[in-house]
Amino acid sequence: MADPASYRPSDIPQGPGVYRFHDEKGRVLYVGKAKNLRARLSSYFQDPSRLHPRTRSMVTSASGVQWTVVASEVEALSLEYTWIKEFRPRYNLMFRDDKSYPYLSVSMAEEYPRVQVVRGELRKGNRYFGPYTHAWAIRETMDLLLRVFPVRSCSLGVFRRARTSGRPCLLGYIDKCSAPCVGRVSAAEHRAIAEDFCDFMSGETGRFLTQLERGMRAAAAAQDYERAARLRDDVAALKRVTERNAVVLTGDTDADVYGLAVDDLQASVQVFHVRQGRIRGQRGWVTDRGDDAGEGELIERLLIQVYGELAESGGVQPYAVPREVLVPALPEDAGALADWLRRAGGRAVSVRVPKRGDKRALMETVQENARQALVSAKLRRGADLATRSRAIEELQRYLSLPDSPLRIECYDISHTGGTLQVGSMVVFEDGLPKKRDYRHFNVRGSGGDGARDDTEAIGEVLTRRFERARRARVAQRTTPDGAPPDQPFTLASVDGETAAPGESFAYEPGLLVIDGGLPQVNAARRALTELGVDVPVVGLAKRLEEVWVPGEEFPVVLPRGSEALHLLQRVRDEAHRVAITRHRSRRSAAMTVSALDAVPGIGPSRAKALLTHFGSLTRLRAATPDEIATIPGIGPALAEAIALHLRAGGERD
Repeated sequence: MADPASYRPSDIPQGPGVYRFHDEKGRVLYVGKAKNLRARLSSYFQDPSRLHPRTRSMVTSASGVQWTVVASEVEALSLEYTWIKEFRPRYNLMFRDDKSYPYLSVSMAEEYPRVQVVRGELRKGNRYFGPYTHAWAIRETMDLLLRVFPVRSCSLGVFRRARTSGRPCLLGYIDKCSAPCVGRVSAAEHRAIAEDFCDFMSGETGRFLTQLERGMRAAAAAQDYERAARLRDDVAALKRVTERNAVVLTGDTDADVYGLAVDDLQASVQVFHVRQGRIRGQRGWVTDRGDDAGEGELIERLLIQVYGELAESGGVQPYAVPREVLVPALPEDAGALADWLRRAGGRAVSVRVPKRGDKRALMETVQENARQALVSAKLRRGADLATRSRAIEELQRYLSLPDSPLRIECYDISHTGGTLQVGSMVVFEDGLPKKRDYRHFNVRGSGGDGARDDTEAIGEVLTRRFERARRARVAQRTTPDGAPPDQPFTLASVDGETAAPGESFAYEPGLLVIDGGLPQVNAARRALTELGVDVPVVGLAKRLEEVWVPGEEFPVVLPRGSEALHLLQRVRDEAHRVAITRHRSRRSAAMTVSALDAVPGIGPSRAKALLTHFGSLTRLRAATPDEIATIPGIGPALAEAIALHLRAGGERD
């Protein structure tokens, strides 16, 4: 590792520009831009311990930095895009499409334009429409449109054979091709048909529907019923195509709507392409995060990558830059970005965050799609056997564990201001959650009113977990008279908590994970030492995803994007979810019982009996005194007092 101070430059200019960090072999590691190069680059050369782990990894891997001064922020954006595309730095977040989407292509650069469904690399001079989610949808659309706009759709070989033989292909005979190969239409006439096809796909649907309907009525008036019927079918075909795209915004809306969902390791993006008020296509990416960029910076990089090729390819991009780009967070240099997009698309572009109305509602829909895509990506990653095996192997190597951690237990504490503390225990075996072994603990503390802080709570939860395991093993081996037990031991017989078979606690984990930093990890190690339990324990701090080991001054920083870190994150997030869920349930129950505390003669046992019988406080409030009096231990006078108290409380609510 290099010391950043060894290559820190002293003559950095103050103007806008683009910089790149490189290693000793000259490979570019990171490309960035800045309004003020001196201010931005100086931030990389501060105390390394204050840098984000990903940034610290980058500056210690580099051996030098170079920069280029430009005249404006817009030029900086252009140069940054060019360098990222050229060098593909490993520390820059690259939004790579998560699959190959089909587009409808019209080869306007050819003498006889051809319409076809394409994937992959896009060519200069062609018109592209999409992207579409499914290839069958675009093929069905194309089939409907060819009866109205009979553009050539055959390959060059078929076209040449038809021209040589003087006979068109099947599509020419069924009027789904104008057959320029045999001279039915001239090259200019065929190009005009292709241009009409492109205009219709661009959203100019009303003009063509009006023309066809007018022609249909004229043919009917002239008693040319065969032509009128054919035009009627053409109108129906166009209407079917336009009805496939729901109208979500006003008819003149031309926008790309982006949604972003991120966690510490990955970023998910979804975009809806809205043209003429209709959703014309949808696209998505899920990628690993390479640095600690915020949402605004991620959005800026995304837009530069999506629209960057348009500026240098003269319209090769599958969709032009729209009039509006709607994003969940504004980049810091939103004005410069809008100017750059105007140069790329050839018209004014507004980059903004929608605040209200239909556009805001659509933005929320796109955001939800991005969140779901991120969840799906994590589930796919966790379900893959090879990925899980690699994650377990990496954990053993990075943490220097004696054995592979085939069973991982994770613990988290949830509370409200130190009250109603709940500890969760989740179990992963072979990289998958084993939900029947999940447990929760109501933290009591030394005085019965809860622990003083999270470290004491962690100690109590681990003590109870491993004490119960020890008792379970003892009870399974012997009974008081020394004979084998007749019935299997259950944990409910140990301390009255959640019932579960003893074997669920009998297995010691290969790795114990604590949701927290060094104080929580040290508390866990103290508790295990007092119990005589020798289990590897680490902590995962949520803010920087650092792995803390007991007694160590500095954390272990796992490689970003490593399967080991993804597995630890999944385990920690699951423990947090279980703890939060149980804490909310306990808090809700406490609030419900508290409504009966003020009634004289009602203690915890009677309150529990009432709620068990009626199911909820709402049903109890609606019950009559006679119905309440049916509960054992509650007489008519007490039932009347309960009913009056609850009704008075309901009126105040």
